[in-house]
Amino acid sequence: MGVSVSASTAIIVAGLFFAFTAFYPVAANGFDRVTDAERDVHERALERQNTALTVTEATYNESAGESGELVVNATNDGSVGLVVSDTTLIADNEYVDLGADATWTSVDGVMDTDLWLGGEALSATIPNEAIDADLAEVDRVVLVTESGVRDSADVTEVSG
Repeated sequence: MGVSVSASTAIIVAGLFFAFTAFYPVAANGFDRVTDAERDVHERALERQNTALTVTEATYNESAGESGELVVNATNDGSVGLVVSDTTLIADNEYVDLGADATWTSVDGVMDTDLWLGGEALSATIPNEAIDADLAEVDRVVLVTESGVRDSADVTEVSG
């Protein structure tokens, strides 16, 4: 009874030791991933809470350019800086890429910037050739930030 009990106890203890050394890193890594994911969720929620924008005006000018253009003006009312090319414009369910060469954007009159800080005004000009839909038929535009905050406005037609 002496040697077999001692040997089996040693084997069980060694097995538990090896099991613990294999289990601990897996558990620690899993806990770290969950903690990082929770932190990311809280950071995105804080960013969304500090993001605000207002579409101040959306106009369609039929006489501008060869076939008319849509001009959307908006103000960043939040404290988070936004990236213009990551901002989405939807004109009557038609996606408009603000980072495309066919569209012109300016932030407070500066054309060569992609950064839209709090309190600054964005102006986006979209010629009719830039999208598949006819801009003359657009009734409503929606501007959406990368964090999901959005605002919309009805399009008014101007001449001249």
